[in-house]
Amino acid sequence: MARRSMRNQIVEAALEQFHTHGYNAAGVKTITDAAGVPKGSFYNHFDSKEALAVEALRHYREGRRDDLTGGDAEPLARLRAHFEGFRDDVVRLDYTRGCLIGNFGAEIADHSEVIRECVRESFQHWAETIAATIEEAQRAGAVRADLDPGTAARFLLNAWEGTLIRARADRSEEAFDAFFAIAFGPLLTAED
Repeated sequence: MARRSMRNQIVEAALEQFHTHGYNAAGVKTITDAAGVPKGSFYNHFDSKEALAVEALRHYREGRRDDLTGGDAEPLARLRAHFEGFRDDVVRLDYTRGCLIGNFGAEIADHSEVIRECVRESFQHWAETIAATIEEAQRAGAVRADLDPGTAARFLLNAWEGTLIRARADRSEEAFDAFFAIAFGPLLTAED
């Protein structure tokens, strides 16, 4: 079995530390300790903690959106399962983590143009993937034909990020229940 590269070890450790503790609380030493690499090796791979955060965001983004495309399930079922998977992770982790993209957007985007742009791109990519799934579901007759897929996708994503904040604040599934009831009820579902 091939050994993971030191760079990948640092990215994976950073992703975990940023997601668990936030950008500001995750120091370079904490990240390199978690990766099991010397602190000095960090600067062989990254110019700054900010550059590492961008790479961690990209890694997070790419790793979490694959379930929307392809597969045997109907597109609306894939979309619902996509959000259910996120919900299940939040509940499993006892409401201690939300979406890394949203977390960075709230914590650091006002203070770092590079991270703000990566957050914006991540949300845009996610919304485009959701929109493509909605459009596919419209063609299958499962989603209302009068919805603009792009607008609906951006709305779903915005509603989802608010849902995560509320669920974490309440430490309850109530916000998730409301999201699924509206999003996969009157908002999206085509009338028979």
